[in-house]
Amino acid sequence: MSLAFLNAHDCAEPHSDAVWGVAWTQTDSVVSISADGAIKHWDSTSGQVSRTLPAHSHALVSLDVDAAGTRALYNSLEGLTCLWDLQSGEIVGRHESYVRAGAGSSEPAWSVSLDPKGSTYAATGGAGNVTLHSAQAASFGERLATLASGRSKFGMFCKYSPDGKRIAMSSEHGQITIFDVATESLQTVYTSHAMAVRSLAWSSDSQLLMSASEDKRMILHDVRVSASGKPGSGAVATLAGHSSWVLSTDISPDGRYALSGSADKTIKVWDLSTRTAVSTIQDTGEVWSVSWRPRPSPNNTAGAFVSGGEDGVVRWWRAAGAS
Repeated sequence: MSLAFLNAHDCAEPHSDAVWGVAWTQTDSVVSISADGAIKHWDSTSGQVSRTLPAHSHALVSLDVDAAGTRALYNSLEGLTCLWDLQSGEIVGRHESYVRAGAGSSEPAWSVSLDPKGSTYAATGGAGNVTLHSAQAASFGERLATLASGRSKFGMFCKYSPDGKRIAMSSEHGQITIFDVATESLQTVYTSHAMAVRSLAWSSDSQLLMSASEDKRMILHDVRVSASGKPGSGAVATLAGHSSWVLSTDISPDGRYALSGSADKTIKVWDLSTRTAVSTIQDTGEVWSVSWRPRPSPNNTAGAFVSGGEDGVVRWWRAAGAS
């Protein structure tokens, strides 16, 4: 089986440096962040900029959006975390995580993820732990808890599960740690990869977790826990086919497909039932971020996704035959 994906259109006003994060929202718009320090909100139909903010002095390295698609959380290279209201265009939260002062201080954030309900956000960085912070306007950035991994390895990526019950964190050495949010405890650790894990993606039912690594592989994990309390089946599939680092991944809303963006300048679409790549798209440079359209695909098609990479261009892709 193979699938054809067409370049629907490119953005009208590219970033001036690499796009390091893209997110397709529930409102059918797209948000992107870049090494040029800018964050942009795009109309997915036209590729025109709806809103943007003045460029930050440092690169923006992490991006997440809430379940409603109305707020975007982003983080800069030095650890400035901001919450952007996509409807009003206002910054409604700002936290300088790099400022170390008092008992409530924490490590500078590198990767951040917004609780689907929007009340908290998770952050990870140099110490290899996850810290939970308030995402409320009046107390934004206030540290609520620290989830310790037991390993002092740099936290590369963190991501809340769609049901808000778990947080996954990946490290520079390839470990993936799953935390239980309610108990603020470590649930399990996977050692599936040999090198840094750059990206993580949850299935919409919060049962499966995909990881993308510098070891050129993607691994699908089953995070369900049995009634006995023992971990589930863990790594259930390995997807290999890229010739360089896998930098980004996402799982389609219906759970049928996965995406991967790589330093080998390609995007691959994977059929999760057969564990095979069914489409390979040649891009112009390293593909740093990919994001499926969160709305289920009409007419049982493979749907659409957006990508961002080294050339600063945000690109929309659609399955052949899809509108």
